[in-house]
Amino acid sequence: MRAILAIDQGTTNSKAVLVCEKGEVVARGSAPVGISYPRPGWVEQDPRRLYASVCEAIDACLKAVADVTIEAVAISNQRESVTAWDSDTGQALGPVLSWQCRRTARDCERLVAEGRLDRVQALTGLPLDPMFPGLKFRWLLDRVPTGRSVRLGTIDSWLVHCLTGGGRHVCDASNAARSQLFDLQEQRWSEELGEIFGVDTALLPEVLDSAADFGATEGLPGVPDGTPIRAAIGDSHAALFGHGAFKPGDGKITFGTGSSVMTTLPRFIAPSNGITTTVAWRIGGKPTFAFEGNILVSAASLPWMAGILGLPDVAALVDLAATAEPGGPGFVPAFVGLGAPYWNSDARALFSQINFSTTRAQMARSVTDSIAFQVHDVIAAMRAQSSGELGALYVDGGPSQNRFLMQCVSNLVEHAVIQCEAPEASALGAAYLAGLSLGLWSDLGVIAGLPRSKQVIAPQRVDREVLLNTWNDALARSTSRQTPAKGE
Repeated sequence: MRAILAIDQGTTNSKAVLVCEKGEVVARGSAPVGISYPRPGWVEQDPRRLYASVCEAIDACLKAVADVTIEAVAISNQRESVTAWDSDTGQALGPVLSWQCRRTARDCERLVAEGRLDRVQALTGLPLDPMFPGLKFRWLLDRVPTGRSVRLGTIDSWLVHCLTGGGRHVCDASNAARSQLFDLQEQRWSEELGEIFGVDTALLPEVLDSAADFGATEGLPGVPDGTPIRAAIGDSHAALFGHGAFKPGDGKITFGTGSSVMTTLPRFIAPSNGITTTVAWRIGGKPTFAFEGNILVSAASLPWMAGILGLPDVAALVDLAATAEPGGPGFVPAFVGLGAPYWNSDARALFSQINFSTTRAQMARSVTDSIAFQVHDVIAAMRAQSSGELGALYVDGGPSQNRFLMQCVSNLVEHAVIQCEAPEASALGAAYLAGLSLGLWSDLGVIAGLPRSKQVIAPQRVDREVLLNTWNDALARSTSRQTPAKGE
């Protein structure tokens, strides 16, 4: 059997899947990555452990199937997470600074105070927020020992470095577009942005199309040396591609630690209303653009609340939440501030409107509903800016398999969502790009026509005004700047 080996390197787990010529997943493997929180608001990972988890996931995947010929390797990866390494030795020169990390918040505020926001957003489509990597690269450079030959990169570039035995220093356009150092319209690294963030763009990888020649494997256990790496793409972009959301207005919501809401655009549109504009993918030198809203914490709040309530797992929490009527207390999961469309680093997680009548089920419901409320606000911001209609709206990621959670999302956005059975949308998207590069699938129409199991969830009538009033009250409380306590 011929297949493409797709790596999906995520925040908490690395996954590997084999995708056959029919576009179906025939084997899976996964391994945990590990994540640390050295200080409040700081989130980082070990780049060596990250790559080791990829190797473990590949090993588990290959053991699940016999007699397979790997035609190519494809990569989808967590975005806005960056690291640095020695170009001569390949030694990691710092941690992976996670997309969730807020350690550069004060530096972002400084650049805003200097009047840099409008120019940065005009060039990159991104706001000055610590989620994005411009200042993270500078933080890493400030801690590199003198005399080292430095490479900087997004996670796809680190993985390609490892997979090729240090042979290539490259990334794809979708990951470059999230770096805050890439000029979207010129499609190149910007020296002007490098000066703003204090980063020498010569240290950054060469930017390739999302379907391109990224080199060949060398020393990857279980995979023959010389196997071509033919695709790399950010995980949210890969999910959009994997769903076949190729028409303007088509979109997807990826639910995970955080969430990404993305809709395909007919052309570049400058961002506003708290959302970003990004490169969805680039093929044949031509970029496809998309709106995106990045939600920092969504499903990550579920295991936390399950523990608070003494429940055995997230499934028990969702079952409990489903027994409560909507309209109880409000909850804002601003554990690391708030992302789109609010972009407030000072926001704090809280419950509101709790009283002696509040039940455990209502508390659980307020946490599960916070996922849908955040999606609603992002979709509303996109609708306010785009003149086109919202098209097919796909959902993916682990929580997307739960009917109750997705019904809540559909109800609030007043639009049907399409639930897909395959949870590996990002890996599939990367595999489809690699297959396109190899000629395994001839064009986007063929990829859009590949078989996919779908379930449409239509919106039900709810009192949205009452629900949104509760949510907006909680948001207002969360985002009001408080006077720091003595000693903070």
